[in-house]
Amino acid sequence: MDVKKSTDAPREVDVASDSHFMGEALRQARKAWTQEEVPVGAVIVRAGEIVARAHNQVETLKDATAHAEMLAITQAENAVNDWRLIDCDLYVTKEPCPMCAGAIVLARLRRVIFGCPDPRSGGAGGRINLLQMEGFNHQCWIVSGVRAPECGAILKEFFAHRRAEDA
Repeated sequence: MDVKKSTDAPREVDVASDSHFMGEALRQARKAWTQEEVPVGAVIVRAGEIVARAHNQVETLKDATAHAEMLAITQAENAVNDWRLIDCDLYVTKEPCPMCAGAIVLARLRRVIFGCPDPRSGGAGGRINLLQMEGFNHQCWIVSGVRAPECGAILKEFFAHRRAEDA
């Protein structure tokens, strides 16, 4: 597991629970697969409780912005009745893309915990690190590699299945 420091560590973080909450994000990813969506899932946690759950719904909603992270952020903002999510942590099965990373910074999420990296187009250090970009008004803690083998496997299996169907 890789931890990238941006500011002082949040005191109340229980890193042992990261695996548990990533398991909840993986449940959402599996739900996406059953709906023929790219299997990415996300949950947002505040004070040890899940306040939002989402999975990719790009195809279902015919909306390029309907990524798991974007949908979870909107749910969490409604749940806490504020657009600022400064005391919330996002768990997502795949490294957020630049669009999602921008929304994460704007929502001021405290931590972003992701499973598998996306070296080609990741926005949390894979291609670019928008979550800790100097000069932005907010930076997030990043924890990568939580349950990475499972998070990567579901994506690999999904795309292998898709290629087999197309053959």
